[in-house]
Amino acid sequence: MAKVLVPLAQGCEELEAVTIIDLLRRAEMQVITASLDEKPIVASRGTKLLADTTLDQVINEEFDVIVLPGGLLGADNLNEDQRIHKILKNAVDKNNYVAAICAAPKVLVSAGLLNNKKATAYPGVLEVLKNDTVEITGVAVQQDGKVITSRGPGTAMDFALEIITCLLGDEKRKQVESALQRAA
Repeated sequence: MAKVLVPLAQGCEELEAVTIIDLLRRAEMQVITASLDEKPIVASRGTKLLADTTLDQVINEEFDVIVLPGGLLGADNLNEDQRIHKILKNAVDKNNYVAAICAAPKVLVSAGLLNNKKATAYPGVLEVLKNDTVEITGVAVQQDGKVITSRGPGTAMDFALEIITCLLGDEKRKQVESALQRAA
């Protein structure tokens, strides 16, 4: 069973966080949500989320993928937490996946994980970082090696489905996607 960590920071984008968690659990992945502190998370639109645990409780565990939800404030809070940089770098060192959506790809830039990679993010987020080694594609979902990025709330389903494909294959993706009854 694939093991997934979804760190939840104050101000995260709830549509992205919940969509990611929901679809990966539908794919029968072990999804662990972890808050940066002991407080309930107040997401970008005021929705309160309760994480399964705290980051300190799982920081030394290995995950097949670390998935960062966006939201500008949420991404800033993730980016300011050096534990997040540590777990992302450890995942890459162990040849595991890292994934970020919306404003969260800037955390990957700060951790040095998007150098010489193709990536996408919410428009303007990566451009202001002035990192000339990142090729910004602007597509809905961009995979480059074991790094997956996505543009924003409207691409959250496609992002989660891409993660499913990468970890569990096309058949599992088709199984999860067909149950969603998405419009053609």
